[in-house]
Amino acid sequence: MDPVTAVAAAGVALVVKGALETAGQEAGRSGWAGGARLVERIRARFRGDADAESALDRVTGAPDDEHARQALERRLAAHMLLDPDFESEVRRLVDEAVAAQGRSGAQISAALVKNAQVFNGKVEVRGNWTTS
Repeated sequence: MDPVTAVAAAGVALVVKGALETAGQEAGRSGWAGGARLVERIRARFRGDADAESALDRVTGAPDDEHARQALERRLAAHMLLDPDFESEVRRLVDEAVAAQGRSGAQISAALVKNAQVFNGKVEVRGNWTTS
């Protein structure tokens, strides 16, 4: 996966995370502040591009829609390829949001596995547990 696509995928994962947290009334958490700035920057960049604006609105309205996420990822990557300054800014905002999540105590990380986004949260196991 090329670097622009990886950053676009991470950016979309943060948009999805923000939409899910907003739906769950968790937007005030410290880790989301950077993600909110990312969404606002993407929204500002997409202004005037109806297809891109629609892709962002679909993801924020229905974060579980895989087709919407893929469309947003394609639009975001295209805008990043057209504007190296925007690419740098998105990369910085993604890095800041991910770093803030690590400091917030909620140990959530996102990894890209082929074309699927996988979110891993902290897992606690209690009692007797045997693996083989």
